Amino acid sequence: MATPTPHPSQRPHLAAVVEDRFYAVAGWALRRAGWRPRIETYTGYGTPDRVRVLARVLIARPRPVSPDGDLLRAGRRGFRHFLTVPAPGCRVRLQVGGHTSVVTSDRAGYVDVEVPTGAPLPVGWQAAVLTCLDGPDPSTADTSLLVLGERTRFGVISDIDDTTMVTAVPRPLLAAWNTFVRHSSTRRAVPGMPELYRTLEEAHPDAAFFYLSTGAWNTAGTLRAFLSRHDYPRGPLLLTDWGPTLTGWFRSGQAHKEVSLEHLMSWFPHVRWVLFGDDGQHDVEIYGRAVRRRPDRVRAVGIRRLSGGEQVLAGNVPAGGSTADEPGVSPVPTVTGKDGDELAGQLGTVPGVLTE
Repeated sequence: MATPTPHPSQRPHLAAVVEDRFYAVAGWALRRAGWRPRIETYTGYGTPDRVRVLARVLIARPRPVSPDGDLLRAGRRGFRHFLTVPAPGCRVRLQVGGHTSVVTSDRAGYVDVEVPTGAPLPVGWQAAVLTCLDGPDPSTADTSLLVLGERTRFGVISDIDDTTMVTAVPRPLLAAWNTFVRHSSTRRAVPGMPELYRTLEEAHPDAAFFYLSTGAWNTAGTLRAFLSRHDYPRGPLLLTDWGPTLTGWFRSGQAHKEVSLEHLMSWFPHVRWVLFGDDGQHDVEIYGRAVRRRPDRVRAVGIRRLSGGEQVLAGNVPAGGSTADEPGVSPVPTVTGKDGDELAGQLGTVPGVLTE
């Protein structure tokens, strides 16, 4: 999520230069119209001693913060989530446990920092307070943090698009329709997946759930509302920025997923993960590489198998079987199914997944 700073000899990509100048002009105009920096928070996570705090500072119309903000955003047409102007270079005070620090939002307005907690935080859901120090009226927002202790042994990392939610993201035209035109509240859950995840949560009450996607942070409120509406277990979202980077037009979605997986596995070495994805994009390959790098950190892999028609529309050529089915590809149990019910049936044969 954080935008890397280029090497002094590296010139920022033209697209990033144009975007920065556009937002600078737009931000100036909105501030003149009375708009002010406002903090939008995302769920963070960490250990009792160190946490990752995620947020974004945007230029927004002054208005009271609504506790139902996610539900209100979920009813908007998709394109409205992208009509935002970031506030780069804003000073933000973080208060986490007994620790207080001041950081600065990056060129896209993001705050993505790892900070010590001062005094150890209790395991479970905790809170942090963020305050934007710039502007006439400081903006303050609370955020949630998922704190994992060393006794946590079971975790789930799940893709979102076409794994928990029917979105048809690999299909370019339908992806554009779903993202920019359709009301977000009309999204459907993949049959059986909410029930499967709740079964996992019941079998492992201290389990940690993370939702990993190449989707934009602009849609975080919508995704949280969707997951809550369909009663998926609560957990942090791991999304990415949308738009040009300092080195190109777009960032790599595959790299985002691989880096996020490696980060979670290295930060929580005591957790063994179940990885969920689908075979419509690159989850099979990404998860396969993660398993080969750290086979001791993965308990099982579950791949939602798209139908032949879905594969064709996704731009894939249906083969005799998914690479997830090929023997020897994965040193850990890898199962496939067309929906949550089939995946549950397959995972029921893997020791320690659906039962303690």
